[in-house]
Amino acid sequence: MATPEAEAAAGTVKVRGTSDRTTPEATAATTSTAGLLPATSSGRPAATGPGFSARLTAPLLLGSLLNPLNTTMISTALVAIGHTFGIGAADTAWLISVLYLASAVAQPVLGKLADALGPRRVFLAGLVVVIASGLVGTFAPGFGWLIASRLLLGIGTSAAYPAAMAVLRDESRRIGRATPRPVLARLSFAALGSAAIGPTLGGLLVMVVGWRGIFAVNVPVALIALGSALLWIPADPPRTRGADGRAPRVDLDPLGIGLFSTALTVLVFFLLDLAHPMWWLLAPFAALTGVLVWWQLRRPRPFIDLRMLASNAALARTYLRHGLSYLLIYCVMYGYTQWLEEVRGYSSGHTGLLMLPMSLAALVCSLLGARTKGIRGPLALACVLLTVGSGVLMFLSGSAPLAVLLLAGACFGIPQGLIGTSNQAAVQAYAPPESIGSAAGLQRTAQYIGAITASSLIALAYGRSASDSGLHLMAAVSVVLGLLLIVLTVTDRALRTRT
Repeated sequence: MATPEAEAAAGTVKVRGTSDRTTPEATAATTSTAGLLPATSSGRPAATGPGFSARLTAPLLLGSLLNPLNTTMISTALVAIGHTFGIGAADTAWLISVLYLASAVAQPVLGKLADALGPRRVFLAGLVVVIASGLVGTFAPGFGWLIASRLLLGIGTSAAYPAAMAVLRDESRRIGRATPRPVLARLSFAALGSAAIGPTLGGLLVMVVGWRGIFAVNVPVALIALGSALLWIPADPPRTRGADGRAPRVDLDPLGIGLFSTALTVLVFFLLDLAHPMWWLLAPFAALTGVLVWWQLRRPRPFIDLRMLASNAALARTYLRHGLSYLLIYCVMYGYTQWLEEVRGYSSGHTGLLMLPMSLAALVCSLLGARTKGIRGPLALACVLLTVGSGVLMFLSGSAPLAVLLLAGACFGIPQGLIGTSNQAAVQAYAPPESIGSAAGLQRTAQYIGAITASSLIALAYGRSASDSGLHLMAAVSVVLGLLLIVLTVTDRALRTRT
């Protein structure tokens, strides 16, 4: 049986229709195809073709790389955007937070819509929104238009990954066999790779065509994905109707979604001005959170399954560990790059090149992490390197040697590769098989909340512009969080089991 880490690298999910007795470690490649085979009139499986052609997967890969690419690509454009509109780091941090805020809510919602309405429809609609967001950002006359562009971008790009997984699930049903692991691996690697090369690509775009290229590049990529999807992704299968002939009801829990979105937005407004905290915002946040908890506990199919989280401590600790890890990673992705430009004096292009070793380390280690036999070892190593890297940042100054700058980036690139695959393996191992989809969505939400908090910490540390003292403050907080991560990892008994 394949290890959870190998499944994580392949982006494995449990295909609906398989037996509920499937173990958490079972992969789509090894899961029985019972319930997936197209039946003949006699009830026996029909003859099937090879399936999963390159034409089918090409648009899925293109669409799925847009969200992770845009989460990191803007990191080397923030300084240039701030100079254009005469604003500081505290304001440009909104460009980071608004995309994560939109993605944190949109990912699980659009995943449910893909299941209910059809993945092809949702995939195409998301790409149309991405094209619109790219045009808005490219021709934005003011900073507010950039905020709107990033909001649309977060919503549009969030459709691709859950819809892609649903397309592959439907293809599995059509041909009567589970999605091959190489297909899932390519989808997973597209997300990891695009996120890793984002800072370097962003820096080159800013250097060659200016910061508007960060937004404009989404248009041709989305257009290519849209055209290939229209040609090669088959039409959605007909929706199963009830005994009365009516289409099934789409149960999205709109009140739960609205309460979650509003509470998270209020929290973001509080976090983004920690230098002058608006303490009164904590009262509506607490009230909204209380109502959200009450409503989710009443719903038979809630937006967030709080009962499952309360009864599954190992999974809850995985979410906490994942969110804290990405808080530290994104502090470097955004805060360190701003410091390199504003204090060290590098251009956006040179900053992107300096971040290239971090990107390459993340790519290589994501593959190595998938080959390990356990979860605890890679996570412990990642937490130690995050702490060491944060410690290095505490002693940097504008005159630091180039080798030290590259070392600091590498210390964060290696954990980025190990954490993504290892925590996904933990979710696969600890989540209930029947809830693996929603559990994976909550892991993404934990990552987005960590990124939002990182942008808030950067805004607090830098204020109007990056500085040595601001970098050292951010690094000191990161060291404390890194030590907490080490404790959470080495004391987690659930991680000690070799899988």
